[in-house]
Amino acid sequence: MGDKPTIAISHLGCEKNRIDTEHMLGLLVEAGYGVDTNEELADYVIVNTCSFIEAAREESVRTLVELAEANKKIVITGCMAQHFQEQLLEELPEAVAVIGTGDYHKIVNVIERVEQGERVKQVSAEPTYIADENTPRYRTTTEGVAYLRVAEGCDYRCAFCIIPYLRGNQRSRTIESIVAEAKQLASQGVKEIILISQITTNYGLDIYGKPKLAELLRALGEVDVPWIRMHYAYPTGLTPEVIAAIQETPNFLPYLDLPLQHSHPEILRAMNRPWQGRVNDGIIDRIKTALPSAVLRTTFIVGFPGETQEHFEHLLEFIQRHEFDHVGVFTFSPEEGTPAYNLPNQLPKEVMADRHHRVMELQQPISQKQNQQEVGKIVDVLIEQENPESGELIGRSGRFSPEVDGQVYVKGVLLERGKLGEASHREAKLGTIVPVAIHSADAYDLYGQIVDSN
Repeated sequence: MGDKPTIAISHLGCEKNRIDTEHMLGLLVEAGYGVDTNEELADYVIVNTCSFIEAAREESVRTLVELAEANKKIVITGCMAQHFQEQLLEELPEAVAVIGTGDYHKIVNVIERVEQGERVKQVSAEPTYIADENTPRYRTTTEGVAYLRVAEGCDYRCAFCIIPYLRGNQRSRTIESIVAEAKQLASQGVKEIILISQITTNYGLDIYGKPKLAELLRALGEVDVPWIRMHYAYPTGLTPEVIAAIQETPNFLPYLDLPLQHSHPEILRAMNRPWQGRVNDGIIDRIKTALPSAVLRTTFIVGFPGETQEHFEHLLEFIQRHEFDHVGVFTFSPEEGTPAYNLPNQLPKEVMADRHHRVMELQQPISQKQNQQEVGKIVDVLIEQENPESGELIGRSGRFSPEVDGQVYVKGVLLERGKLGEASHREAKLGTIVPVAIHSADAYDLYGQIVDSN
């Protein structure tokens, strides 16, 4: 048996894409391939691309071009491979294969075929695959945290979004499968599991005939893991049953990521968002009343075609009124193949940039105020990294999700009493949760000190 080639993966895009990367790595390692983080040393580089908006595609293209210029054999996977399969093969002679979003589990077979001299295009037009707890996986996140995909694809057709065309319709995993994977992760020492899908509040609709998020949360409450968090909770899907499940499941963090996109009913209608006008003050107030300690994150799109000054002012007032803990803002990106691409009244780039800036400016003091409320509290912090220069530890409390939110900077000496009462110094270990006294805050991050455990 000859030496198998070494393979590096260059990962771009969202955490849904990251799970695909982790499964490809797991499958390659299982098949005996050397997986190298150093692209320069690898025989092949798999580029797991993103095609969500123009900026993401540009980053994917830059990465591909740089690798091509370094004469790398490139395997292109992910959303951009699904989106532009033919063009990529035409324009990048260095690409030895393109693999669609529903085909990444065939990675080993594709590499074998490429090794035989074939140029492979492995793209299912309608992606239907979803990995389960038996699919090998090699985690790439910090040791304390793992993403767990509960479903793939989306049945909605929001006017601005290309993803359903690239990832297919929703397909959920069973509750049993998800719980089995959660238990595996917990046994590997994971302290925080983050549930993801395109729209997590619709979990189970396709296989059970109705959403089963509440049942899933209660089942996950039995898993021995300190923190479970959920991303992409559509507010209308936060039914009384789901809210009760969040309240009654002790390891479920009251952190809600609500992808609202806008506040004005006319813009929501134009966006073709489900239950458009119902995403309003009432629904946010209901959630806040039911979960007073909840941390609320949301995302908005500014500059959607036809967004008038009046629509935009409505959005600003909405943001001011609800004081979300974290707000992400996207400027509208016209995506060919989506309905919004052809809408009249596209806004000039300067107007969009100005609106983006105004939302950020409005939100900053709000985020600062929300963070400020943590000062003087002792909060649990998952320690994720050490700053080698300062020796400071960096982690997150339940308020912050990885990548998108802030962090907690921790003065890292834990005083532990020895047997004779003398103090011995110990750093908190990476990947553990420790109590931290918060002494200051800014708009993004918190600062604190580890508390003596006695």
